[in-house]
Amino acid sequence: MKRRSRDEEREQRITMEIIVDAYTPEEQAMGWYYSLEDRLTVPFVARCIAERSISPLRVGDEVDVVGMAPEEECEHEMFVLIRWERRALAVPLAQLDVTAGDAKTREAVQDWRYWVGQGYQL
Repeated sequence: MKRRSRDEEREQRITMEIIVDAYTPEEQAMGWYYSLEDRLTVPFVARCIAERSISPLRVGDEVDVVGMAPEEECEHEMFVLIRWERRALAVPLAQLDVTAGDAKTREAVQDWRYWVGQGYQL
């Protein structure tokens, strides 16, 4: 992902609400996981904005996001579940942009994409 300019308001929200008191990558991952689980209103529609070798999605694909992937799948990156060929499939949240969802969901996804785009890692 291309690095974006620093967004102080977003940085403050992430630091004070999502990864507050998280000192290890594992604690940060769980902070992100539970924040996203709380803020994402599912189902919502998202569009793939970036291809990844670990995902079957192509740029422009629209998918229904139905929830967060299990915790153990999100230790180093955040994954969400989508409806895919009659089953739920986990894909990286960073490759998605909300096309139909509420403001809280949009903000949560944008926060994660911003964090990844800044080069932060779990």
